[in-house]
Amino acid sequence: MRSRNVLVVLFEGVQSLDVTGPLEVFAGANERQTSGGGEPEYVVHTAALDARPVRTSSGLLLTPDRDLREVSAPDLLLVPGGVGTRTPCPELVDWIRWAAPRIERIVSVCTGAFLLAEAGVLSGRRATTHWAHCESLANRFPDIEVVAEPIFVRDGGVATSAGVTTGIDLALALVEEDLNRDTALLIARYLVVFLRRPGNQPQFSAPLANQTARREPLRDLQQWIVEHPASDLSVAALARRANLSPRQFARSFSSEVGIPPGRYVDRVRLDAARRALGDTGAEIAEIARHCGFGTTETMRRVFLRDLGVSPSEYRDRLRCESSLV
Repeated sequence: MRSRNVLVVLFEGVQSLDVTGPLEVFAGANERQTSGGGEPEYVVHTAALDARPVRTSSGLLLTPDRDLREVSAPDLLLVPGGVGTRTPCPELVDWIRWAAPRIERIVSVCTGAFLLAEAGVLSGRRATTHWAHCESLANRFPDIEVVAEPIFVRDGGVATSAGVTTGIDLALALVEEDLNRDTALLIARYLVVFLRRPGNQPQFSAPLANQTARREPLRDLQQWIVEHPASDLSVAALARRANLSPRQFARSFSSEVGIPPGRYVDRVRLDAARRALGDTGAEIAEIARHCGFGTTETMRRVFLRDLGVSPSEYRDRLRCESSLV
């Protein structure tokens, strides 16, 4: 099979990790292939307008391989994010618009989604970006179905990812698809990252993912939920603790926190279970009880729904990481 051509576009204010993270994954895949006598899986190039060196958001100077105007459409286009996406160069957007129909797979990292949106690539698609910019993306481009929770979203041949390190997760997913799981696992171990965080894994933990309620009873109740995941956290029980009727409580909680109380409780319990799996040697059944799931099967269903892995597989992957540190 021929090597896949990968092109990474560069621009002033690009986020350096959005570029180097995925490139390290592709380089790892190539090393794995060539060490076995094969051809490299990915031929990677970087390009910028006029082939000018660009200054990243952290001050690092990157020198592209090619002039973007002279580059033909690749097999895979990677569009990184960074502060430079706030006022994108029209010529860069025009090139993406021209190239998109000719490209098999298009990937954005973090706010690179805004460049794809400007070029019309995300129109009518599901997409994500860094959690702090999801609302802005949805407001500016109402024809895009913006989903704020997953670390990456794939819609046909277009994939968008969240914050900077999720570009690594998405690149690992592509390697697993193009080659095999063992190769992706080997790369992840070398980079000491989790192989691989499923795309539907939340971008951050439950307490951080939602806003804090304005009113003191609900704000205090949020903290109490985090501290008592194994308690009765039904709407009726929480409403009594907040001195509200169940209907009034559910309406007020959803309005001030941003999600229904039941969903918030699920996230808190999931976070508690994830911490326990990583920080303790407790049996999974014991963790399920202490975190409020009741049974291992209930906890297993929640893990599969929200993370794409079972509790035991989640723990195995964490142990794999820690053995390498």
